Amino acid sequence: MLEELANINWGLIAPLIVIQVILAIVALIDLARIHATNGPKWVWVLVVLFINTIGPIVYFIFGRKTS
Repeated sequence: MLEELANINWGLIAPLIVIQVILAIVALIDLARIHATNGPKWVWVLVVLFINTIGPIVYFIFGRKTS
């Protein structure tokens, strides 16, 4: 198993992990600050945390209420 980890091209994987973490953090901060969402906030927290990369994007497209 360690050999498989050593063979991974981390130069390609690391930026994707960083983008995923940044998206999740920004989405969670926005969820904490916003007063109203399309649906319960706890559902959006689960979507952001457990649906990697796509979850925060889905939240920003569909979860935020527009004024």
